[in-house]
Formats: sequence, C-alpha cells, structure tokens
Amino acid sequence: MAKRPKMSQHFFRMVMTPNTSPAGTLEPDDKVSAWSLIKPYWVSEEWKIAWGLLIAIIAINLTNVWISVKFNSWNGDFFNMLQNKSVKDFPHLMTVWAVLVAALIVLFVYGRYLRQMLGFRWRQWLTTRYLEEWLGDSAFYRIERDRLTDNPDQRITDDLQSFATSTLSLTLDLLSTVVTLVTFVTILWSLAGALTVTLGGMPIVIPGYMVWVAALYALGGSYMMYKLGRPLVSITYQQQKVEADFRFGLIRIRENSEQIAFYDGEQTERANAQNFFQRIRDNWWRVMKYTKRLSFVLSFYGNIALIFPLIVAAPKYFTGAFTMGVLMQIQNSFGTVSDSFSWFINSYGSLVDWRATVNRLREFKRVMRSSHMKEATSPATVHGGINLHYVDEDRLTTEGLSLALPNGTALSQIRDITIQPGSRWLVRGPSGSGKSTLMRALAGLWPFGDGSIDAPVNARMMFIPQQSYMPIGTLKAALTYPSSADTYTDDECREALRVCHLDAYAERLAESGHWARTLSPGEQQRLAAARVLLHKPDYLFLDEATSALDATNEALLYHLFTERLPKAAIVSVAHRESLAAFHEETLDVERSGEPVAA
Repeated sequence: MAKRPKMSQHFFRMVMTPNTSPAGTLEPDDKVSAWSLIKPYWVSEEWKIAWGLLIAIIAINLTNVWISVKFNSWNGDFFNMLQNKSVKDFPHLMTVWAVLVAALIVLFVYGRYLRQMLGFRWRQWLTTRYLEEWLGDSAFYRIERDRLTDNPDQRITDDLQSFATSTLSLTLDLLSTVVTLVTFVTILWSLAGALTVTLGGMPIVIPGYMVWVAALYALGGSYMMYKLGRPLVSITYQQQKVEADFRFGLIRIRENSEQIAFYDGEQTERANAQNFFQRIRDNWWRVMKYTKRLSFVLSFYGNIALIFPLIVAAPKYFTGAFTMGVLMQIQNSFGTVSDSFSWFINSYGSLVDWRATVNRLREFKRVMRSSHMKEATSPATVHGGINLHYVDEDRLTTEGLSLALPNGTALSQIRDITIQPGSRWLVRGPSGSGKSTLMRALAGLWPFGDGSIDAPVNARMMFIPQQSYMPIGTLKAALTYPSSADTYTDDECREALRVCHLDAYAERLAESGHWARTLSPGEQQRLAAARVLLHKPDYLFLDEATSALDATNEALLYHLFTERLPKAAIVSVAHRESLAAFHEETLDVERSGEPVAA
C-alpha cells in the first residue's frame, strides 16, 4: 500500500503497509545482535554526554584501583608495625588510612551517582526509540493483531531498564576487574616470588607461582559455574514471561471489574489467576533447583578462598622468606587476583539475567522490524494484498475488493463503490460477514485480501468504532483525543458536549479520571460523537458507533452530523433498520467463505 502523506492534524494519520521493496529492506533476524542493541546510543546525538559520563566513571574506577593498591601497601606496613610493636608509626598509618577511606567514600558516592545518571539517560534514549518504533506506523496494532509477541509493555518498561543498567554495570565492572587484575598480578608476582619444587631429583622453579594458583583456582570455579548454571538463561527468560503474563491477567481483571462482577465471574477469574501463578511456581522451582547448585559452588568457592592463599604461602613464611606484613599483602593480593579471575563466577547471576533480557529485546526488535514483512508474505496477501492508494481526487473508490482472514480464507467480496463528498452510505450484513473488516481495510489496517482502494490524498478521515478509546486524564483531553487538549477552546468543547446531551459533563473539562469507567457505554458513544463535531472530518466512518444509544439519541446524533457536516461523506455500519432513513446509499456485505485464489 502507499503511505498517506502526513496531514496537518496529526490524528488523521493512518497505517499503511508496504507490499513491495520497503519490506525487503528490513534487517533479517541474525542482524539483531546484542551489539546492535548496545551500539546505537553511543553513536547517537547524545554521544558527547554519554562518553563524557563514561570516561568520568572509568576515571573514578581507575582511581579506586589505585587506592586499592595503596590499601594493600598500607596493609603490609600496618601488620609489620604490629609485629614490631612500633608505636611511633601508629598515628601516621591511621592518618593515611583515614585519608584513603575518605577518598574511597567520595569516589564510591559519585561513581554510583554518575552510573545511575548514565544508566537512566541510556534507558530514556532507548525508551524513546522503542516507543517510536512500536507506535510508529501502528506496528503496535499489527503486533497485537497477529499475536507476534507477548507483553510489549514489559519489554519497554522492565527489560529496557534492566538492559541499560545491567549492560553498563557489567561492562564497567569487567573493565575495572581487568585493570585490577593487571595491577595486582604484578604485585602478587613480585611479593610471592618463585617456588622451587623437586620432581625426580630435578629442581623446577615456578616464577610467580601464587598468580598461577589463583588463575587455576578461579578457572576451575568458573568452569563449574558454567556447567551447572547454563540452563538458567532459558529458565530466567521463561520466568520473565510468566511473571508478565500473570501481571497482565491481573490488569485485565482490574480493567474489566464491572463486567466480571455482573457475570459473577470471581471464581473463574480466581482459577485463571491461580493457573497463571502456577506457571510462575513451576518455573520458580526450576530456578531454585539450579540456584541451589550454584549456591553450593559459590559458598564452597568463597569460603575456601579465605584460607587457601595462607595455606599456599605458609611454607615460605615459616622458612622466614617474608614477614607477617608481606604475608597479609600476599593474602590480600591473592584475594584480589582471585576475585578478578572469578569475575565470571561473581557476575554469573547478573549475566544470566542480562542474557535473558537481551533475548527478549532481540525478539521484540525483530518483531517490530519484521511486521511489514510478515504482513506482505502472509497467506492472505500472497495474491497481492489490498492496495490502498492516495490520489488527487475528491472521492473514495474501491475496485475488485475482496476481504480475507489472515490465514487466507476468503471473508467477503465487496462490490465496487464510489463514495462522494456529502454522500451517506449504510453498510449492512449479517454478523461475521466482514463489515468491521471493511472499515479496517478502508483505514489501511487490514491488508488481507485483494483489490484496491483509492482515497483522496488531502481528505481528513475519522473512524469511530463501537467502543471508542478513552485516555486517562482530563475530560477535555478525552474529548479532543487524539488532538491535544489545547487544540480547542473550552467553549467549543462545552458546546459539543451540550448538543450531544452531555450537559452534566460540560463543566467538568478540567477533571481528571478514568473515563472509560466513569462514562456509561451510551455516554461514551455520545462523547465520541462530540469528538466528531469538534474535528469536522471530510470522511466519517461509523462502525456500530450508536449501538448503545436509544432511538431518540441516535437520531439526534445523525441529525447533528447531517446539519454540521453537510459536505462530509458518512459511512455507517449498523444493524438497525431505522438508520436507513439517514442514508441514501446501501452496501450489502455477505460472507463468501471461499479461499482466495493464489
């Protein structure tokens, strides 16, 4: 389909799906890598701020490493002082300790502060881009219509927040770990010296033996963590999904509380909620199973690390090769080197969560980018799809239009029609014949089928469904949606409400509320009619938009449309015979049920 040019009033934007080359330019699945999610922010318009904050954080981390070296040296001096009972050195060493601790506290506070700032700025940038991609060109509608993925709301809120903070934290921690490792490997190498062992009567010198011991110790623990914890990635991914499904189910209960109460459906909803929670419980037991194994490894590894360096260094200490202070430095350096080598072990839980989050975002990104491609290659569009063109004419026409279901099954055949400005069309037919689907096709939301639609390029079109969307906010914002509330004056809004018999709400424009719950179905349809009177479209499509009204109010609204929108074309989908009096043309829609020919 061709894409409609952007109109001056943004609410008349409509969704068009290309069926030619644009779909072919989308990135394939294998292009959505973790790096493709990370890179864009660092080369975006915010790159100067982002890199400036990152450099500042790295500088703080490097300073922390330098202070750790100073603490290691102080540790040796302090224990030597205790061993030698050198009282005169005590005040100086405590002063050095106080200065180092003060510097460490300041660096810790500002390092964390800058990390939070950078993490949130990254999340803010990602959220803006994902919202643009999800809401842009109505990808959100196609994703829900075709059920391409679950819980996009969670992926935009929780997953983006986790991705930004976790990626930043893991990357900076790894960088700091590498710098710490290089620094303390040098210290440990020089402090511990070489170890000479005799094998078969031949002396073998192992230079920096404590470094090799620390490396082997950490690599052994890392291998155990990897083997035992690898299944946690998929399990954590599943946990995020079932948690989101459970939360969404509870939101559905809250949003439809009145309908559920009328049906006395508490028992059913409780059972459904328990079923959703059962999935959480079952998956959580799997999480617990593997976490228990990892906890054994971590606990054993961490406790052994406290005494292991002393055991390894004790023989040389007992021979007088170094002092108590040097022994403490060796223990501290060994612990630091071992922790650095053990970054994978210590960060394994975070890595598992990060990988699961990345997988969910990669899937979401693929779905958003491929929504056009999926639509163009679905069974219903193999024959060509419904082509919507915008032409420089003042009428809307259809030619050879047939509607189909997404699986390719034919729904209905629509006779060729021409809708002129000021004309009134009534669309009739049995339930399930495709009347609402025809409205979707005219709006560019339904590509499944065949034929073409030519629409006036400069015409303002407005589609009113049976249940109109009511945003949470002020009544004026709900009335003027999707235009902003300041597009119309209060007097214009009050007058539109009054003529639609909503006088009781005329003085409540500034009141905020959940209007889908506050207004009855009939009041919501009258408010939608008031929207029409404000926006004054050139083409008005009403899909059972007065079904909740009594005959008097329904007639009132159609008289208002006729009087106040004399040049507008009105197309109504309705079952009531009484509406025939307000329309000059009739379009009967019958379901065919035959498959679309390939």
